[in-house]
Amino acid sequence: MTFMDRWRPLAQDGLLAAVMALLLSVIVFQTPRAGMLDLAAVLAGSLALVACRRAPLVALLVSTACMLAVVVHVQPGPPATFPVLVSVFAAVSAGHRLAAALASAIFLGVDLIANLPGATGSVQSLQGTTLLLGWFVAAGVAGTVTRHRQAYLEEAEQRAAEAERTREEAALRRAGEERLRIARELHDSLTHSISIIKVQAGVAVHLARRRGEDVPPALLAIVDASGDAMRELRATLEVLRDTDRSDAEAPASGLDRLDDLVERARSTGLSATVTISGTWRELPAEVDRAAYRIVQEALTNVSRHAGEAAAAVRIDYADQELVVQVDDDGKADPDAPPVPGTGLLGMRERVAALGGRLRAEPRPEGGFTVRAELPLGESS
Repeated sequence: MTFMDRWRPLAQDGLLAAVMALLLSVIVFQTPRAGMLDLAAVLAGSLALVACRRAPLVALLVSTACMLAVVVHVQPGPPATFPVLVSVFAAVSAGHRLAAALASAIFLGVDLIANLPGATGSVQSLQGTTLLLGWFVAAGVAGTVTRHRQAYLEEAEQRAAEAERTREEAALRRAGEERLRIARELHDSLTHSISIIKVQAGVAVHLARRRGEDVPPALLAIVDASGDAMRELRATLEVLRDTDRSDAEAPASGLDRLDDLVERARSTGLSATVTISGTWRELPAEVDRAAYRIVQEALTNVSRHAGEAAAAVRIDYADQELVVQVDDDGKADPDAPPVPGTGLLGMRERVAALGGRLRAEPRPEGGFTVRAELPLGESS
């Protein structure tokens, strides 16, 4: 709720009270026998309407008592009833029907007695009281309708909130079931396949060493990569199966494993260098993961698409952001930019989720560049 929403009802009540006080003050001034005490009673009875929403019983008591004093002394006519009618309406709307009925009866009774100067005026007094009775009944009916309408609106809001909560629970339940299904599929397919790759590569390394042969670097890279893949896959499966962490991300490698990542890339024949500039600092976990994944995907793309190219990895710890850049001198042509694949799409999504900027395009001098600027925020 905004500031204006909180104060608007009070301002409306204050405006009503001010208008009522001004109107009745003019009427009382024009009435014979009116004095300062009558004017004070009119002002108090009218200004009490400011509290008709927050304290309806107080407003009802003050307005009724003050306006009864005015009616008894100066008899200004039906306008003296206006503050009492408003307070009766507010009291009934708040659920205080008995108090409103009692105040109405007292006011009408006193008004009837005060306006009975003699037998000749009794008929007119009864007619005036009957008119006022109709006004009080109308105020009570309007207050009852308002109360029922407010109760209906609150019930409708509650039903809408309950329906929304039910939809959210159903969506979360379906998401949890889907997460479990994905976890089962990953476990039954990828875990088995990666385990076989790791075991077979390990056996090949063991046999080569037993025969006294040099182990091919590519084979060692397969062993290391399959081990990392198994580790991260297990972490991902744990998160997928933990339905209480629907917004969590699997604990993944960060820039602390950058050297291992680059070394594995070199073992495949890729010439790669790493340059780190700026003052090292502890990075937010999501920035650390994103930086590692961007370098990983960029080096993978260089190995797959750039042929016999060299890659340069640059990490710059700036004041407000972390800059990750991977350049290669491969065969990318500025006039024929590659079609973005799943890897580039994933990079863009990671960077966009952190509010950063990503540039992935061929370089004018040849080759390809990937540059990500990741804001560090206050947590850096």
